[in-house]
Amino acid sequence: MSDNLNNKEVWVVGAGPMAVDHVRVLQHLGITPTVIGRGEASARNFEVETGISVERGGLQKFLNQKKPSQETFIIIAIGTEVLMPLLITLVKLDFARVLVEKPAAISIEELIENKVRLRPIQDKVFVAYNRRFYPSVKKAQELIEEDGGLQTIHFDFTEWSHKIEPLEKAPGVKENWFFANSTHVVDLAFFLAGQPSEWQAYSKKGTLSWHDKSFFSGSGITEKGVLFSYKANWESAGRWGIQLMTAKRKLILEPLEGLKYVQRGALNEAIVPLNSTEIGLKQGILMQAKLFLSEEKGDLLSLEQHFSNTLSFSKIIT
Repeated sequence: MSDNLNNKEVWVVGAGPMAVDHVRVLQHLGITPTVIGRGEASARNFEVETGISVERGGLQKFLNQKKPSQETFIIIAIGTEVLMPLLITLVKLDFARVLVEKPAAISIEELIENKVRLRPIQDKVFVAYNRRFYPSVKKAQELIEEDGGLQTIHFDFTEWSHKIEPLEKAPGVKENWFFANSTHVVDLAFFLAGQPSEWQAYSKKGTLSWHDKSFFSGSGITEKGVLFSYKANWESAGRWGIQLMTAKRKLILEPLEGLKYVQRGALNEAIVPLNSTEIGLKQGILMQAKLFLSEEKGDLLSLEQHFSNTLSFSKIIT
């Protein structure tokens, strides 16, 4: 992967907290991007945080003055509810690549119904599931390979509904919380274990007023022959987590940013030291950005694969 990235032309669409995280990584790489925002308050805060001025008025207004070229890399870091409309805006434009924040749409239905419309650009669009690039995940992959491969995996995508319920979000965001938020864990689990091949999924309605289902469980086998199971209870205690079992140990990503293990024949958990080059940066974004700007694919999730994965993951909540 080339580290000579500082001559790249990069646009960042959005001026909220996630856009700040992306821009800090770009600054770390020696890149000063063009930043395009909408609201005045977020633009002012962004400028204080990063020292970079924001073009106000949104992308459409900016496109009236300037168009991207085949050398332009675009990072979309805006609210879930407007990700898809903005992606559609880019269909007839030239650009090098687009990195769109997950999950690229407000709902599974909105994503799938626009598959044909987005086909002209799907090979140049990638979805920013940055947890694939956590130092903890990369170390877990090394240890899995060292142990001879993954045998089984269990994951939990329990959400803290008592914290989510009072949040003020755009219409449709909380109603699609599994897609907007829980798929961070689901994508990572099946990224590590392979996509599900044969499986049974169960879900049940609870008492939440803003989300159709509250309880989830399932199990099966992946295309790589790894047995998997999962659970989530949005009305009880718990947290996101992934357990990876090899012939020699159990690897524990809980929280996902850290890594512990239990050696076979032992009971005590031990912490795995992690070497990180991301001090001061949001985890996972640096390696993701390097791949994106180097025009390599690596572990980036393509929009085309995202369509396929999403259709599979929808089984979890139906």
